[in-house]
Amino acid sequence: MLTVRLFCAAGMSTSLLVNKMIEEANKEGKEVDIVAYPVNELDRRLDGVDVALLGPQVGYMKKKAQKIAGDAGVPLDVIPMADYGRCNGKAVLALAEKLAK
Repeated sequence: MLTVRLFCAAGMSTSLLVNKMIEEANKEGKEVDIVAYPVNELDRRLDGVDVALLGPQVGYMKKKAQKIAGDAGVPLDVIPMADYGRCNGKAVLALAEKLAK
């Protein structure tokens, strides 16, 4: 089971992307737990998480977020703008899997 948390400005704009990622995982027969939250909840939402991803609109917070995630032992990166804008669940799921390894 891959546990992924996406963090964005309000936690709502990524809901479509979360659904696309879950659909893709289901197609590939993979078990995932993917949820989106507002970025200000990052420090409270990392328990048991394999990967944290930031929406591009909060990418400017990457350095601070990496410190928080790093202290929790969770890899973190920013979702590429093109994949986010296109709701490319397959590409973002692949990014999460790559970071989790």
